Amino acid sequence: MPTPQLKHRIVIVGGGAGGLELATRLGDARGLRDRADITLIDKNRTHVWKPKLHEIASGSMDMSAHEVDYLAQAHWHHFRFRLGELTGIDRERREVHVAPYLDDEGRLVTPARSFGYDTLVVAIGSLSNDFGTPGVREHAMRLESKSDAQRFHQRMVNACIRAHAQTTPLRPEQLHVAIIGAGATGVELAAELHRTTREVIAYGLDRVDAERDIHVSVIEAADRVLPALPARISTATQGLLQKLGVDVHISAKVAEVLPDGVRLADGRVLPAELVVWAAGVKAPDFMKDIAGLETNRSNQLVVLPTLQTTRDPDILAMGDCAACPWPEANGGKGGFVPPRAQAAHQQASHVAAQIKRRLHGQPLKPYRYRDFGSLVSLGEFSTVGNMMGGLVGGSLMIEGRFARLMYVSLYKMHELALHGVAKVSLDTLARLITRRTEPHVKLH
Repeated sequence: MPTPQLKHRIVIVGGGAGGLELATRLGDARGLRDRADITLIDKNRTHVWKPKLHEIASGSMDMSAHEVDYLAQAHWHHFRFRLGELTGIDRERREVHVAPYLDDEGRLVTPARSFGYDTLVVAIGSLSNDFGTPGVREHAMRLESKSDAQRFHQRMVNACIRAHAQTTPLRPEQLHVAIIGAGATGVELAAELHRTTREVIAYGLDRVDAERDIHVSVIEAADRVLPALPARISTATQGLLQKLGVDVHISAKVAEVLPDGVRLADGRVLPAELVVWAAGVKAPDFMKDIAGLETNRSNQLVVLPTLQTTRDPDILAMGDCAACPWPEANGGKGGFVPPRAQAAHQQASHVAAQIKRRLHGQPLKPYRYRDFGSLVSLGEFSTVGNMMGGLVGGSLMIEGRFARLMYVSLYKMHELALHGVAKVSLDTLARLITRRTEPHVKLH
């Protein structure tokens, strides 16, 4: 339907944690939606909180209970959803261009389209950065989307079934998983796999010995795991991983990913049937200098403290695709706001207020990132992290049940922003009731 020209056109590209929260906040603002049309564009039909992808990959999460349908969310929260992937921006005509969308059988669902905007918010998130390492594209899997996580899970379960059914001895790489990158994603996936692979075997694949046959390795180029977090958290996490039986290789740079393993720079070869690349972060390649906007080496849009892009005040960027300054005066280290879910959550609230100020002709305010620390879940085994890192210098380390509670609360904040208190409370209660009767690991 044509957009009424009297209304301010707000287009949000990217339905990740920040983009979907922003569209929901704006749509729920009764005074704003009377003056503006809000459109969210994403290349997927449904939303899954990205920090949950490792749980989908390991099979420990029922995706249907946590998936948000964009069309339904748009209907209940008064914004429009349009399916498609961003291909370009025409700043002169104030339009975004979206690629055709094809279904799994290659049939056209929606043609190439353009959408006009008065305010554009780019929130397309990030991808892993392979730094040009040979073999990554051909032989390694990534955890960048729901489909990536599902594909890994299916391959993991199939590998267990194959090993159980075969009559010949296991190959050297068989049932070995190599995770490249010991950031939060790599560490959390390793811990979850330790538990879920053993539960898959316990379902009747008795010809496989979990302790003898299944091996999980984590490979990190830095001198410790979780290099972005305080050293004592890294030490505690590495100790917990090793206690689980995970092989941790630090100061180990990957030279090449092979069809059946990983070759390190020192010449060692680690056999692996499944290789996951979880190192590095960058924005998609097509974002490089898009529409003449300023980008950095990681293809992120460079933004002012107001989150407006440096070369166009009508285009804002947020989340992982934005290079937002984090000066020392605001508790930073003179660099940029880290690519974390809590940053996207905070920026969604800030941009919602910024857009309201734009509509009222008021000057925009600078965004200030508040670092509440970092938490890493090691599955059912433990949770570690530091609370309020920006306030106390990262000196308050937490572990165990309290840390687990705080980790869960981060996701609850995201759910509350999307659904409100009543629905989240009822859904949480329903999950607690059904969890007692459902299997702990999903096999499909």
